[in-house]
Amino acid sequence: MLRLSDFDYELPKELIALYPEKERDNCKMLIVDRKEQSIKHCVFRDIKDYFHQGDLFILNNTKVLPCRLLGKRATGGKVEIFLLNRKEGLIFTAMLKPSRLKIGEKIIFADKNISAEIISKDCVVFNAKGIESIYGLGVMPLPPYIKRDAEHLDKEYYQTVYAKKEGAVASPTAGLHFTKELIGSMENTGIKFGYLTLHVGLGTFKPVKDEEVVNHKMDKEYFEIPDEVSCAIKQAQESKAKICAVGTTSLRALEAFAQGAKQGWTDLFIYPGFKFQLADCLLTNFHLPRTTLFMLTCAFGGAELIKKAYQEAIDKKYRFYSYGDAMLIV
Repeated sequence: MLRLSDFDYELPKELIALYPEKERDNCKMLIVDRKEQSIKHCVFRDIKDYFHQGDLFILNNTKVLPCRLLGKRATGGKVEIFLLNRKEGLIFTAMLKPSRLKIGEKIIFADKNISAEIISKDCVVFNAKGIESIYGLGVMPLPPYIKRDAEHLDKEYYQTVYAKKEGAVASPTAGLHFTKELIGSMENTGIKFGYLTLHVGLGTFKPVKDEEVVNHKMDKEYFEIPDEVSCAIKQAQESKAKICAVGTTSLRALEAFAQGAKQGWTDLFIYPGFKFQLADCLLTNFHLPRTTLFMLTCAFGGAELIKKAYQEAIDKKYRFYSYGDAMLIV
């Protein structure tokens, strides 16, 4: 039986990356070879050296919305509205802080032309010209372990260079290391790129509370696999080329696709013992202990090897979490 405590490790706080690398592809990358049971080190931009003509990278092109809004109550107290989903019109489900906000209470913003009213404990309605003006008030929703306010640079760096379809409240961070130039260079060598969409939800930060891992329930997230990507996957399989999932979100979408769905909502929970059907490699960042993301990584790479790799990353002072360094599992 898998226990939550099986997925714990200690990380020095100073290894949590609070800011991104100025050059996206200049971060460190740890290579975990499952066949050789080996661990190597390189720079991210050298990732092309581990792939060949015809190999296929699958990336998540979801786009992060600036969904964290800061306002004030009529009494002057600060309010945070974290927009989750648009229900209809200008009505949104949201996380509200402080939780003691009252139904019917109005929230004012720096833009005096926009206000919001609390209509339930997790729902707000805006008085605004449109959706764009509402998100225009927002800042990027940095993860809670990045202990600083969002800054102007986060609008660029907390978004992949290929982000296209709006809908995420957190970034698919494994893809943050790619530059347009690196992708172009890899394509010139015959490496292929396919883009699916999985809108990362707040559930990516949802803690696992049950000590018996299998009892945890994942939040549902919307995904879709375009026809050209499903064709590219088929071609890669037929030619025995490698398929590399860029990030845990891409991997979950791929495995949902392998189970017969091209689009819809998935709550697929991947933990050790899971039988992967499509991906040959996984590019990912380093994840928090006791999380579903760490469990997925252990499932793909083998728990003992991944724990060994994490310890080596700690010993080598790798930078961890969203703005941190990368790991490639082959």
